[in-house]
Amino acid sequence: MAPLRVVLADDHLILRQALKALLESHGLQVVADVADGRAAIEAVDQLAPDVVVLDVAMPVLNGIDAAREISHVKPRPHMILLSGLDDPRWVPEALRIGVRGFVLKTQGADDLLRAIDEVRDGALFVSPGAAQAMIDACMAGTPSGSEQLSPRERQVLQLVAEGKSTKGIAQALRISVKTAEFHRGRVMRKLSIHDTAGLVRYAIREGMIAP
Repeated sequence: MAPLRVVLADDHLILRQALKALLESHGLQVVADVADGRAAIEAVDQLAPDVVVLDVAMPVLNGIDAAREISHVKPRPHMILLSGLDDPRWVPEALRIGVRGFVLKTQGADDLLRAIDEVRDGALFVSPGAAQAMIDACMAGTPSGSEQLSPRERQVLQLVAEGKSTKGIAQALRISVKTAEFHRGRVMRKLSIHDTAGLVRYAIREGMIAP
């Protein structure tokens, strides 16, 4: 039987290298290890892995928005999120788009191996200690304010919050400066936020970037 093929995305190089070594020592094949959500999407498109492991908090494109785009890929890989789960508001959205593994970085690395085994067999895996937080988040059922934004607008919001200029946003997303300005204006209007500092605070509250 061919080894399970994995794309691993985490912006912390040491952690990424350690997880890659762990997975490969257990017979899995890490076909790509990348540092942001945009690179993860490109790797999935090019390499068609069986599993993609995404850190929630990554630059350029966070794990949730990367998972949303990957959910449209056919065949769709099994998706697992790595997180501290300090703020579980994103959990209902992650479940909706097809994420089936939730691994806490505060738990042992073996949790990731167990998660891969479980989601491959069609089950849901949640690290011990995270179950109650997930239940609470799903029971609350309060929609995130950013759900009114389109996927492109969420990408623009994250890049603004990361300090990118309009030109930098255009380059990152491979769109024109005029289009980037248009999306930024729509984000501000939809959220009723009219300054960059306010967008940064909003992105932090929504868990799109780390404080």
